This record gives sequence, structure tokens and C-alpha cells, in this order.
Amino acid sequence: MKTRLFLLSLVFVMLASCKAPDNQKKEDAPLIGKKELKLDSDKLTAELMWEFGRVGDIQTNTDESLVLFGVSWYDVQQNKGNRELYTMKPDGSDQKQITSTAGGEYDARFTPEGKITFMASAEKGIQVWEMNADGTNRRQLTNIEGGINGYIFSPDFSKLLYAANVAAEKPEQNLFEGLDKTSGRLMNDMMYRHWDQWVDTYSHIFVANYDGNGLGEATDIMKGEQWESPVAPFGGMEQITWAPDNKSIVYTCRKKKGKEYTLSTNTDLYQYDLNTSVTKNLTEGMMGYDMNPVFSPNGSLLIFTSMARDGYEADQLELYSLILADGSRTNLTASFDQDVNQPQWSKDGKIIYFISNAQGTEELHSYSTETKEFKKITEGVHDYTSFTLIGNKVLATMTSMSKPAEIYSVNLSDGLDTEISFINKSLLDQLNLGTVTKRWIKTTDNKKMLTWVILPPNFDSTKTYPTLLYCQGGPQSTVSQFWSYRWNFQMMAANDYVIVAPNRRGVPGFGQAWNEQISGDYCGQNMKDYLAAIDEVAKEPWADETRMGAVGASYGGFSVYWLAGNHNKRFKAFIAHDGMFNLEAQYLETEEMWFANWDLGGSFWDKNNAVAQRSFANSPHKFVQNWDTPILIIHSELDYRIVASQGMQAFNAAQLKGIPSEYLYFPDENHWILKPQNSVLWQRVFYHWLDKWLK
Repeated sequence: MKTRLFLLSLVFVMLASCKAPDNQKKEDAPLIGKKELKLDSDKLTAELMWEFGRVGDIQTNTDESLVLFGVSWYDVQQNKGNRELYTMKPDGSDQKQITSTAGGEYDARFTPEGKITFMASAEKGIQVWEMNADGTNRRQLTNIEGGINGYIFSPDFSKLLYAANVAAEKPEQNLFEGLDKTSGRLMNDMMYRHWDQWVDTYSHIFVANYDGNGLGEATDIMKGEQWESPVAPFGGMEQITWAPDNKSIVYTCRKKKGKEYTLSTNTDLYQYDLNTSVTKNLTEGMMGYDMNPVFSPNGSLLIFTSMARDGYEADQLELYSLILADGSRTNLTASFDQDVNQPQWSKDGKIIYFISNAQGTEELHSYSTETKEFKKITEGVHDYTSFTLIGNKVLATMTSMSKPAEIYSVNLSDGLDTEISFINKSLLDQLNLGTVTKRWIKTTDNKKMLTWVILPPNFDSTKTYPTLLYCQGGPQSTVSQFWSYRWNFQMMAANDYVIVAPNRRGVPGFGQAWNEQISGDYCGQNMKDYLAAIDEVAKEPWADETRMGAVGASYGGFSVYWLAGNHNKRFKAFIAHDGMFNLEAQYLETEEMWFANWDLGGSFWDKNNAVAQRSFANSPHKFVQNWDTPILIIHSELDYRIVASQGMQAFNAAQLKGIPSEYLYFPDENHWILKPQNSVLWQRVFYHWLDKWLK
């Protein structure tokens, strides 16, 4: 459900572009890469979505004369993808593709000498490699059994830090003796599976000396511990950092296991001293998520992001500074009612730059350590998703509802941006896209709610169009200017639908009070917000109120199930993907119990808990008697957050009531649909269902 910890839930779907490379050798399949396509139609299709290159991971060399970035390309017929590396000058000129392999290159970084290190497949799994800046003279640097999950060289390049899996302890191991073919699993504690994997391993941090040719003996700095860093399921190497003096490492960890782990979001930052092998908790007593540590240029300060409350994964993401000498901490954002993401220091240590959600978009901001003032640098109908500082500019990836990620050069003085990568320009130039409009709609309690209304290509106000209410997941994830490869508003518009996408109660970017209102009130004001949005747009002469549907995933899927029993004949079709249907079953099926306890208010058996009792009394399955509208249900087997039985229950209920219904099931997907052919099927079924009932 919630994925806001690393970005926004639907922006995260874009991270499919960074999936781990497979072990396929170069000769096993044709290479996947950029193709110059001449389209027969100007309509965006499911198949065409997989032709876009997915841009990200911007890096610069030491003197900032060369920019390195990756692009993931996919092939629907092969049902796979890979990632290639590109270089260009900071102004976007002299762009070159420097790799062309079937396996792909990931997490590429410049060395002080101007070479490039990266992760790629090898005989023993994913390893660290090195090559020249033009892609020549590749050589393997590590040969670690089982491969690695990520790596960071020390600032002086004398040591390598890498994350690799270690085996988890198994209960009553003696019972398995002589049974090497058994498939049985024995559990004696909770958190035995997480997100889409069984917890058979933990990611630990290892450090080894590096002499330019190979590694010395590695030290597991978490040896004997049954917890992970980076923190599962979404943490990356941004959760680990080297001190500028090369003498210590700061890493993020939740040092809990089993039941204690599943009830708590309390991660802390730990500093490991390489000389003494002593580990110190830097954020002890801070009860929520502490993560994303970044040292100041002189090493005296550490900044990090933190949430105040344990168990609340959508709490405000605040920015703290910590003085290493005495351990004192300061909340820099006590007066800043927005989240802070991806903080970075200026070279002189006087400014901290970051991305923050602001009224439905993701913008670049700054904080002055001297004046203590915040500044919003950029403004527009777009989302900045990542950035790196270069001189007096920022190189950043930007998306919108009308455009996948590209790299832009942003002037820090005035926020003006210039596109410099143009990876997808040739495709976009051939497409006729819909128009994204912005509305502020009055809610039932007289608040103003930002609602995006996307109109079809060649929109004709004298005609009427079927109209879709988009229900956001999370639940606390902004409906911002994301480009999704599944819930893509331009795809919906290309199929001649008007889309209504409200930032209803319970999303960040509009103040913490707006964001928090949904906790313990899943079926209250935010549902009224949904209906206020669709009812307002339904007044338009071009919105056909006799052909309206509601669609959504995760909490959006829950919303669709709830609306199906409470919509008062507004809608003619529903689509629910990975939604919660039976909250009592969901409470005991999900793996991160902190989420259920915070959002639902507690357990269903606690009869003295008024908030929990209200939540469970409003479970969508308790309104099935009111269902009267065709519904498509989609779910996947590897979704351990909202398990597939939730979708099966909803489908069976619809079938037993004689309601037109279909169930699309994927045995090999998780909370998202990431495989190319599965994604194309998803889109085909999605629009076949809508067209059947709304056109």
C-alpha cells in the first residue's frame, strides 16, 4: 500500500526501469536498446509505452565536465529489459551511448581518475566492474560469492563498502536433517515474508580494502545481527554513507526482528568506526524513521530525514542536523509544513538542497544554514524526481503527466529549466496527447481540493465523453505530475476518456493536517472528497454522467470496493487492483503491522477501541449487499502487502451476486505489474472492460 518512504507510490512504478540485471549472456538474445520508430498512429498504446527509454541516475565526474546517466530499454517480445549507460556534456551536447550489452549496467559512478564503476552480472552474481569513460576496457573488480546488492567506494578510494545477503537463522533446524527436498517452512515469529519475498536472508554491510586491482579480506560490520541495511523493502545505498575522512560509516537500520519489527517503523542511524570496530547509535530516542544520512563537506555535521512517530510511515519527513562532536540534534524544518526528500549539501556547506511536494507537484527547494530560510526554487506543472548539483546549476530528472523522465539543467538563481537529454523526443513528437488541466474544487466541508482533469486528444467540448474517477493509492501519496507505466493518464485519455484525479484528504503536499486526516477515517471525508470531485466535473456538458467509472489500485482499489457499495448509482463500471476488500482478513494477512495499526486504529477484536471498530465496520465486504455495478478485479500472487485472497473474495462475492465481473490474476507479479507482457495484458484487459461498459 504505502510506498511514500522512497518516493511516491506511483512514481515508484518507474523504478521498474532499475530492476536487477539478469544473467543472460550477450549471445543469448538480441540486444535491447533505443530504436527509431515511425508510428502508424499518433495514439499512445500499451505496446508503445514499453518503447520509451527510462532515464535516471545522473552522475558527474570530478571536474564536472562530463555527465553520466542510465537509460533502461525494454522489449515486449523478449519480455525483458536492460540498462545502458550514456555520457554527455553538462549542456547536453556530445551525447554518447557507451555500453551495449544484454545484461545491463547499473549504479554507475565516476572514479576520481575519471573511470566508471558499475554493477553488472558475472559468474557469481552481480559484481562491481570498472571501465574507461568511453566504455572500453571493462574489467571485473569483485568476485563475491552470491553477488552484491549495492556498493560505495570510500572518498579516497582506498576501501569498498558493499551490501550483500547473509542467511537468516532458521528455527528448529535439526527437524530438517536429511530432508533436502522438503519444501516446508517452519515459522516461530512474525515478519517471515516481506513485500514480495520470504525473509531467508538479510542484507549486511561489508567493508574491504581496495588497492586499485582487487579487494582485501572483507569485514561484516553487522556480523551476528538478524536485521538488514539497507532497510527492506525499498531502501537503497542512499541509506549508507562514508564520512569524508574515510574513518567511519553511517548506516540506516531497524535493529528489531520478528513481531517487534512488524510493529515498529523505528529505524536509527548507526556510526561504525573502522579503527575501533565500535558501533554507535546516533539517533537513539528518535522513534520514527531516521534515514538518508549525508555528511557536510567538512564532516562536522550530518543531516538526515526523520519521522517523529513510531508506527506512522506517512508522518512528515523532517530534516535534522546532527553535530558529530557532541551528538546534539536540531530539527531544521520545525516551521516547514512539507516533506523533505533527497537532501544534498552545496560544496561550501552553506545551503542544503532538496525535493519537496508542493501543492500537487514535486519541486526543488533550498535551506540556508546561515539565514535559516527556505526557498522554493522551481515552479511548474511537473515533478522533479532526482537531482545532482553541478556548478551553479542542478541536473535533474523531471516528469509530468504528459512526459516520461528526461534530464533538465536547472538554474539555481531563477529556477528556469532547459531539457538536455531528449531520449524520448522522437516518440513524443509523433504522439497526440491529452490536455492536463488544474482545478480547485470545493469539498463538502468547504475546503479547496486540487484536482487534475485530463482531457482526451482532439478534445471537442460539444461532444460527451465517458469519465473516470481515479482513486489514488498509498493512501498518503500525492496525485502529482508523475508519469506511470501502468496508471498512465495519457493512455486513458488516448482511449477517449476524461480522467478526474483528485488530491483528496490523506495526501501530502497540502500541509500535514490534510495528509493526516485519513488515518483512522478510511471511509469518511476522503470518500466525500472523491465524490465531490466527480460530481463537480459531471456538471460539465462534455462529461457524460451516464458513462462514469471509478478505478484505482492499493488504497485506490479499496476505495473502488467501498464505492461499489456506496456510490448511489453514480458509476457504471469499476476496476480495483490490489485493493483491500475484507479489512478483518487484511489485518491478519499483511506483513507490516505498523501500517494496519496506525491506519485502521488497531485490531478488530479490541471492542473498546472506537477508531478501530469504526474502521472495521466500514470494511468494503460489509456493503456487498449493495453491489449492482460491473467490476473488474486484478491481483497478484507475490503481493504480500495485500494478499491475492482479497481479490478472490471480492470476485467471488460479485459472481455469487450475479454481477458482471472478471478476475485478472498474475502468479509472478507483486504489488505492481513489472513484466512487459504482463503489463500489456493488464492494459488490454483494463480498456476492454471499460469500453464494454462505458462506450
